[in-house]
Amino acid sequence: MTGLRALRLYARTRAALATLAVLAATALGAAWAAQRLLEQPGAGPTARLPVVVLAPLFAAGVIGTGLFTHGAELERGAVRPWWPRRLAHLLLATALAAVLLALAVPGHFDAYGASATARNVIGSTGVAAASAVVLGARLSWLPMMVCTALTSLLGATDPADGGVAAAWAWQFRPEDDVRAWVTALAVFGCGASLHACRGTRPDNGG
Repeated sequence: MTGLRALRLYARTRAALATLAVLAATALGAAWAAQRLLEQPGAGPTARLPVVVLAPLFAAGVIGTGLFTHGAELERGAVRPWWPRRLAHLLLATALAAVLLALAVPGHFDAYGASATARNVIGSTGVAAASAVVLGARLSWLPMMVCTALTSLLGATDPADGGVAAAWAWQFRPEDDVRAWVTALAVFGCGASLHACRGTRPDNGG
């Protein structure tokens, strides 16, 4: 019972139910938008690319802000290590978001569907997790949004681009691009490890 109470307390301090509700709403919105894009005249394989990029970006922001806690300093000074809980929390939230959005945007390799969406959730959440350590949970959405905007503005969103673009513009790559997958997984691994070890930066703004 003590373990169950601790789990419930942890979930409440991270606003887990609110995060779950927003992720579910995000998936519903993504499903609606993806279908509308496919119904447009002349819709091609990249028609759903905006949803495949933006929905995971929003979901990662939701997960990142959900990492906020008022007791960050207490966690660092606790007798029992908190890194397993932080890691489990991030892994579960990422897996849930990836599954929900993948179901919302189904499709094949040439249609920017479920696989690309799940990949983008994984990579974007890794950036958000690392950002929560550096900037705090409330601003964890910002770096990934800036990276996405810069990638788009620099014109590296063409699926036909290869080479280095396939790695640093991984959000915009086709589902079967191995380099994009490697980049996303590496980013998530680094972000998750950093957050598990360091935790979220304390918010001194109250």
